[in-house]
Amino acid sequence: MSRTASPLDVTLPRVPLGAWTEAAVDWATDTLGPFFDGVAALVDTLVRPLTELLTGVPALAIVLIVAGLGWWLRGWKFGLGTLVGLGLVAGMPYWEETMSTLAQVLVASTLSLVLAIPLGILVAENRRASAVARPVLDLMQTMPAFVYLIPAIFFFGIGTVPGVLATLVFSMPPGVRLTELGLRQVDREIVEAAESFGAPPWMVLLRTKVPLALPTIMTGVNQVIMLALSMVVIAGMVGAGGLGDVIMFALAQVEVGSGFEGGIAVVVLAVVLDRLTDSIGDRFPSARAQRLAREA
Repeated sequence: MSRTASPLDVTLPRVPLGAWTEAAVDWATDTLGPFFDGVAALVDTLVRPLTELLTGVPALAIVLIVAGLGWWLRGWKFGLGTLVGLGLVAGMPYWEETMSTLAQVLVASTLSLVLAIPLGILVAENRRASAVARPVLDLMQTMPAFVYLIPAIFFFGIGTVPGVLATLVFSMPPGVRLTELGLRQVDREIVEAAESFGAPPWMVLLRTKVPLALPTIMTGVNQVIMLALSMVVIAGMVGAGGLGDVIMFALAQVEVGSGFEGGIAVVVLAVVLDRLTDSIGDRFPSARAQRLAREA
């Protein structure tokens, strides 16, 4: 018995989005090859010397320096905890991989913030730019992390460079959003007071808005670093090196011990970076003033 055809049985036309994307990537690879080569050379120039510096300095010296910094910023308890945590990592066989990961995180985070903070200022000051940037940032934040590795491999091959650049793109959105949020939360009366004294817009921005927004901007810096650390580990899939390689190898070989050691090193690095950047944000005068205002 035949079924009666339904109006809903119409086959929708296939949208060749994948083919369009491949065509765009091929065009960019052929047309912008020198630009990508320059970007790769820049990233390699930043990452390689920093990695050599961190791996060349004795582990004990780095542990003591970071622990002393933690003691100064957060007190002796955090300093002691940092000493124990990094000392544990230094006692495992993956200290060089940890320093390589740290170098990649620092470079990717710095480049991400160099782009994210000015872009956040732009979208905070220009509502049209904000309307354009918002869906792009939504897309960047909801895109699975692994997807960022695909164009990075096409443009830059295998190695540290594609891992760092994928990390840069993946970690940018919080920096843009929290910079915009911090600037929009500045008290309008304070801005009007600065404008009433005849200050030009650029001076109001740099001398009034940005200093008052620094605590929120520093929260964005913190989030950028945390996302960069998580992505750098995933970038081990494309041969970026560091702890990502350790964890991926342990996963492939089902080596529980080495995988656990690599994971502990990532956790210690994340906690130290998180607490240090959070403490730096708390030391700005605007942060102290806001904290005193809440306590009052």
